[in-house]
Amino acid sequence: MKRFSFKIRNELPNGFGRTGTITTPHGDIQTPAFVTVGTKGTVKSLTPEQLKETGAQVVIANTYHLYLEPGDEQIKKLGGLHKVMNWSGPLMTDSGGFQVFSLGVAYGNKGVSKISKKKDGELLLPERNEFAEGLITYKAPATIDPNGVTFRSHIDGDAHYFTPEKSIEIQHNLGADIIFAFDECTSPHESLHYQKEALERTHRWARRSLEHHQKLLSLLHGSASVPPPSALFGIVQGGRDEKLRKESARFMAELSPPADGFDGFGIGGSFEKEDMDKAVQWVNEILPKEKPRHLLGIGEPLDLFMAVEKGCDLFDCVSPTRIARNGGIYTKDGRINLMNEQYRDDSTPLDADCKCYTCKNYSRGYITHLFRAKEILAYTLTSIHNIYFIVHMVDGMRETIQTGDFMAYKKDFLKKYYI
Repeated sequence: MKRFSFKIRNELPNGFGRTGTITTPHGDIQTPAFVTVGTKGTVKSLTPEQLKETGAQVVIANTYHLYLEPGDEQIKKLGGLHKVMNWSGPLMTDSGGFQVFSLGVAYGNKGVSKISKKKDGELLLPERNEFAEGLITYKAPATIDPNGVTFRSHIDGDAHYFTPEKSIEIQHNLGADIIFAFDECTSPHESLHYQKEALERTHRWARRSLEHHQKLLSLLHGSASVPPPSALFGIVQGGRDEKLRKESARFMAELSPPADGFDGFGIGGSFEKEDMDKAVQWVNEILPKEKPRHLLGIGEPLDLFMAVEKGCDLFDCVSPTRIARNGGIYTKDGRINLMNEQYRDDSTPLDADCKCYTCKNYSRGYITHLFRAKEILAYTLTSIHNIYFIVHMVDGMRETIQTGDFMAYKKDFLKKYYI
């Protein structure tokens, strides 16, 4: 069985963007590639067969959610995540860090968004013990100590404790091909003092994640009931601060010489929309060129073109399926909302040039009816289309990097989409 490798194929003249091939035990990923989110072991409303027909190459599931329900030990008993999902392709799991901090703090309140706006004022700091909403004071359920995080389940409020070692063990039980180190995802609104503290903690936890992953691999000797992960990615943090972002990238690079250390890197954290491209470039100027880079939680078309141009190979986001379930549809001429009255009598497909199953068989008017009738099929048809749209948009980036036409493709696509 093939292990993990990454080979660069073509490069943009700017020295960042590239195409490549990531090899995993469950198949190759042609990069750049959009990673479809299957949070709880499923891409909502789709079967694996339907997902594969969209052209999706790889799925990422969520460690936090699967740990809470049905439990990583239960998934291990059932043969691992690939088997229970019936997904034969490459599979990733995140560390659970983002959800521990965002949902842990958010129990009974609002969560943390991956892209924030300057006006956002939610309390996002897990180490603050209380927050006020009106006249009611709540105890924040997530607290940090040097070894890990105590948090409460967003499902029932029960207390749990994650350490880097715990996160790695859960991900080994799940059996994904690519897993992530445990980290702290901070809000861009936090103070520089706190960002520094959080970064030091993330770096300590990265080293511990790597050491425990290597320890678990050495103990297996081929006896595992679920195949172990073939790759571990470290996560770069540092918020909006250039110095901290570069410090984090250097730390991860120094921990990962060509034949050792982390097999790739995630670029994490919540971003201000206005400066996300700068933060990505700061990091990718430093990270080892020969290892793949995954921009975590980003998926809008403009952001994906930026990510590819700045040297990211993978990216995941819930947006395609989340907006689909609310009637939001990607088209070459921009996003539309099927809940608008104008689409009730529209006999055209969701996107005239689209070759997905939905567009070949159904009209805007019919799918609008499904939403208004609260039929589940609406979610399935719109999710198929939106995933197909984003996956093939990124396929176009890969093809035009190979032919040397990327900048023309980007200009033409974005001109129509954001007209």
